[in-house]
Amino acid sequence: MQNAEVARRRTDAISRGVGVQTEIYVDHALNSEVWDIEGKRYIDFAAGIAVVNTGHCHPKVMAAVTQQLAKFTHTCHQVLPYENYVRLAERLNAAVPGDFAKKTVFVTTGAEAVENAIKVARIATGRNAIIAFGGAFHGRTMLGMSLTGKVDPYKKGFGAMMPDVYHVPFPQEIHGISTEDAMAGITKLFKADLDPTRVAAIIFEPVQGEGGFYPAPKDLVLAIRKLCDDNGIVMIADEVQTGFARTGTMFAMEQYGVAADITTMAKGLAGGLPLAALTGRASMMDAAHPGGLGGTYGGNPLGIAAANAVLDVIEEEDLCARANELGGRLKQRLEAIRSVTPEIVDIRGPGFMVAIEFANPANHAPDAGFTTRVRVEAQKRGLILLTCGVYGNVVRFLAPITIPDAHFAEAMDILEEAVAAARAA
Repeated sequence: MQNAEVARRRTDAISRGVGVQTEIYVDHALNSEVWDIEGKRYIDFAAGIAVVNTGHCHPKVMAAVTQQLAKFTHTCHQVLPYENYVRLAERLNAAVPGDFAKKTVFVTTGAEAVENAIKVARIATGRNAIIAFGGAFHGRTMLGMSLTGKVDPYKKGFGAMMPDVYHVPFPQEIHGISTEDAMAGITKLFKADLDPTRVAAIIFEPVQGEGGFYPAPKDLVLAIRKLCDDNGIVMIADEVQTGFARTGTMFAMEQYGVAADITTMAKGLAGGLPLAALTGRASMMDAAHPGGLGGTYGGNPLGIAAANAVLDVIEEEDLCARANELGGRLKQRLEAIRSVTPEIVDIRGPGFMVAIEFANPANHAPDAGFTTRVRVEAQKRGLILLTCGVYGNVVRFLAPITIPDAHFAEAMDILEEAVAAARAA
């Protein structure tokens, strides 16, 4: 088979609403490498959008899934429960930041985790309104779209969003938005449109993912925590993309000195199998009546087995330290590239959740065209990159944290060549 042939079939068979970035049809993968159906090798700096933090087909994860596969694949936990589901919940309750009793719910996707976090916040507080941030991404379901702070492509053409969802600016120093601006936005919201006693939750990403890899400043997180405490509001940290060693700690919130009331997670949790969770204060998580939370596939046995293995790998291979090491080396190389590339206007991100932002040197306007050229030139040379950002002018680096040093060095050389080629074009 050829990639072009399958691409034609895809066009005829799949809704155009499911966009794809490449026409590379994968045949097999291992750690940080993927091979397409034509036999071409690529270094993967996407990791399924921060999903395979432990690499493609990690042997420990594969062994755990294989062992579970031989036992049973599905019973629905609400009908016939299983011990490793309970064990994983106990481990997440211990790992998620917060010096208080916690409980966990397993679902299937990050959007589901977010929606269930909102359900918990509403039933625990008896309130309805939710505050989110511009540039945020919380999923493609109706509530997820409503919480997401980006119109195109997520909200465009899909009609009215869910009610009682409000957005305020998210700090982006490079674009002149400060923590003071963000908190002033909430103050204005409370003055003009929303009684704070109606607010159930404030939800935010410790590092905005799709929005452009902008880390939440510490003073913002502390201010949100205080605001929530003062007004009886639930603080929800969306760690779907930041979780599981990506930022140099198991969860990004560990770096802020305060804890969220509810944490949502997915992506890196189960090494590529669909599994998501929300973990929060036990008193809040118990507010829902039996049957109010859950789902047929939530906590599927294969995903649970994989997730327990992923947690083992993170601990045994010290992937938090590895993320910090790789992130430091990546930033060092990016700074070297920046010294001869005026289009690079920012390098940011904690741990191995790093991004570069491009702008036109002449007028400082975000340059999505240059960003796309970098991605395309890298792909030609065998390196898979992802772009993001409200302006489409950010390249985000999400290689597996287990990437071998040799592959990392090879990727850095390709990246440098790609940026130079984009400038030449």
